Amino acid sequence: MGDFPQSVLFCCDHNAVRSPMAEALMKKMYGQKAYVQSAGVKNDMEVDGFSVAVCQELGIELSRHRSRSFEEMQEWGDDLSQFDLIVALSPASQRQALELTRHYHLDIEYWPILDPTGLGETREAKLQAYRQARDQIRSRMVARFGPPTEEGVTA
Repeated sequence: MGDFPQSVLFCCDHNAVRSPMAEALMKKMYGQKAYVQSAGVKNDMEVDGFSVAVCQELGIELSRHRSRSFEEMQEWGDDLSQFDLIVALSPASQRQALELTRHYHLDIEYWPILDPTGLGETREAKLQAYRQARDQIRSRMVARFGPPTEEGVTA
């Protein structure tokens, strides 16, 4: 378990499945302890409905999330150098984060989280794949940042 960062950016391919779940879980589990955002290599999708559903099971609201790319972040004034930690949840986002921050001194961690988007034939099978990705993220958070600080959140 490392030091608790003051600011964390989660990133994945589209900012529609894994990184929004990670952002929402971190905010729910650790409250205001850190500034948390998420981004994608691309912004070509809305937040995924299955991600919304599996987060709702934990009392986490995700439907209002708006996807954004690294490029949009920078256009909106969010400088990547302001983050203490960038957590990449996909190989493409790890490459992009490393490329964009090569002149900064900040930590980039790669968490290989399952991409649930192509898995499952039935609605229930798809939900199971998304729950698996959600639970992988939650387990990595607890291992990295310690037990949740917000009441009512179980690890």
